[in-house]
Amino acid sequence: MKKEDVSVSMLWPIRKLIVMKGYDWDAFCIEAGIDGGLFSQTEARIEAGELERIVQAAADFTGDQAFGLHQGQSMNISDLGVLGYVMFHSKTIGEALVAYQKYNYVVCSQYNIELEHAGANITLRLFLNYSVHGFSRHCIEDMAVSLIQIMLQLSGRPIKPLGAGFSHERCAPEEEYMAALGIAPLFGQEENTLTFTRDMLDFPVIGADTRLLGVFETIAEEVRVKLAQGSVLSSRLREWILSCMPSFFPTLQDAAREMKLSARTLQARLKEEQTTYNRLANEVRRELAIRHLAQPEHTIAEIAYLLHFSEPSSFQAAFKKWTGTAPGEYRQQLFA
Repeated sequence: MKKEDVSVSMLWPIRKLIVMKGYDWDAFCIEAGIDGGLFSQTEARIEAGELERIVQAAADFTGDQAFGLHQGQSMNISDLGVLGYVMFHSKTIGEALVAYQKYNYVVCSQYNIELEHAGANITLRLFLNYSVHGFSRHCIEDMAVSLIQIMLQLSGRPIKPLGAGFSHERCAPEEEYMAALGIAPLFGQEENTLTFTRDMLDFPVIGADTRLLGVFETIAEEVRVKLAQGSVLSSRLREWILSCMPSFFPTLQDAAREMKLSARTLQARLKEEQTTYNRLANEVRRELAIRHLAQPEHTIAEIAYLLHFSEPSSFQAAFKKWTGTAPGEYRQQLFA
């Protein structure tokens, strides 16, 4: 199992839409349990599941059933940072999409696309690398609409898909999907897809500059390699913590012995990877808690015991901090 994470910059579009809707961002941060200090850490990354939780919290906070669609509509290519600049200076839409595939890891290692050619058409398959929960409806709808907005901004041409399909069921009025996608998508499909005419790939990107493309590709590649190399220790450690959990909850000292490092060196190495031992351990506990809550045969008290909390109230407080919802409420929502 691989830890998937996203750049903290992915919170900016959420903030932008909440403010555009006239809501107070600071009030939302308190409601959703977001650390406001994250925004000053430009290289910080958060767990992909945490981003999905925040997006759902934003939808609940604003009462917007179509939050993902609306977030996609407000998308600006600059929101993607260096990835956006690589796409902006690619020669064609096709090359920009290839850049998206290659460097999306810099922004979000959770979601990506595959291009499938079929005769005169091209299908973009939106896929998920890993998640305990499966697809986040708001995130996948945001991604679909964002891709359309990106291609429109790059080419200066109205780009309308021939078809769209989502694996989830429709949860917003059909007119919202029509406004965001230009067509009515199909729901309950096996995959999440967008289909276009193949000639769309050859549309030139307005303002593309070959010299600047080289500059931004170099930066994007450096960041991609750094992230890929930097995740090695934290991924190994996360796997090890997970393997320990049936028997005991390992301490930092236990982890240091297992990794054959001093506790201080382990902490320093994890800091280089933008994480801490406590964060990794809590991510594992949170993941297991969600799994156990989906199994009705376990009581809340039993789950607290399985996760090695001293008492059920400690588990309940921790789970509410992680998800914004008490364990009992979360379970009720799962089986509603």
